[in-house]
Amino acid sequence: MNQAIKPSTASVHDDARVTGMGRQVLEIEAAAVAALARRIGPEFCAAVALILESRGRVVVSGIGKSGHIARKLAATFASTGTPAYFVHAAEAVHGDLGMITRDDVLIAISNSGENDELLTIVPLVKRLGGKLIAITGNETSSLAQEADIHLDARVDQEACPLNLAPTASTTAALALGDALAVALLDARGFGAEDFARSHPGGALGRKLLTHVADVMQVDVPTLTEDALVPAALAAMTRGGMGMAVILDAAGGITGIFTDGDLRRAMERLGDLRATPVSAVMTRNPRSIGPRRLAVEAVEMMEANKINQLVVKDDAGALCGALNMHDLFRAKVV
Repeated sequence: MNQAIKPSTASVHDDARVTGMGRQVLEIEAAAVAALARRIGPEFCAAVALILESRGRVVVSGIGKSGHIARKLAATFASTGTPAYFVHAAEAVHGDLGMITRDDVLIAISNSGENDELLTIVPLVKRLGGKLIAITGNETSSLAQEADIHLDARVDQEACPLNLAPTASTTAALALGDALAVALLDARGFGAEDFARSHPGGALGRKLLTHVADVMQVDVPTLTEDALVPAALAAMTRGGMGMAVILDAAGGITGIFTDGDLRRAMERLGDLRATPVSAVMTRNPRSIGPRRLAVEAVEMMEANKINQLVVKDDAGALCGALNMHDLFRAKVV
């Protein structure tokens, strides 16, 4: 560990000092989180089990900087499959305690473990029948002793050069809470689609909720194998997709004809006016099902360096097609 940099009394800007201070803060906080990883054990497992077995919600509480961490953790729990909300410890003693039920689990965060507001509400929550998980930096504190489960978030020092401002301690509490939330996510089998339902708005929601059927075009230009290239070019132009799907006599998909196929055929053959499209089409084209996620279509196109995909149903019949522009319009890319 680097020797602590003493507070400066100089008013002159010093780049070397600024970068040194920044690096020291990151090193101290990284060390605090690394130490937490070594302390994960039976108490952490018991906390996960307690929450999983609960019939109520997780209530996260704190005050001051710990209150800010508690609010963030409540949001993380809620978005990853564990119903949760934040209660400010000071507001709880003035009425908000009525939000907590006997089926809930209270997670109380305090570095010292001696916060008066938390210590006021904890006996009331326990008398009600609720369970308490305490996250503190002091395993002998009053809050730790009251807890059903105590999670040790102690740090060797704050990153503040005065060793006063909550820095490493709040980072440790946040990281430990995140670890708890992710362990619960895994234990519940919470998947990408579950996550999408909690995040329906914005780019993330579009990527995880938009299916191929939502963005594909159903009016796809089609041709039979004996059609000539000029007819294929006219069909592609009308369809506006840069492609046409080629079908056999029974209506099965045998290939696609794209702008790229046209350019390659012209370079190779020159005059295409009497050429059947079956001679220059792409056979066995890449395809995807309508219930697949649109983001999977993007991945398939990028992996195969193509701009179009045929959409087939479970029976292998043509039900649509899409190109990269469809995905751009849907803001999936």
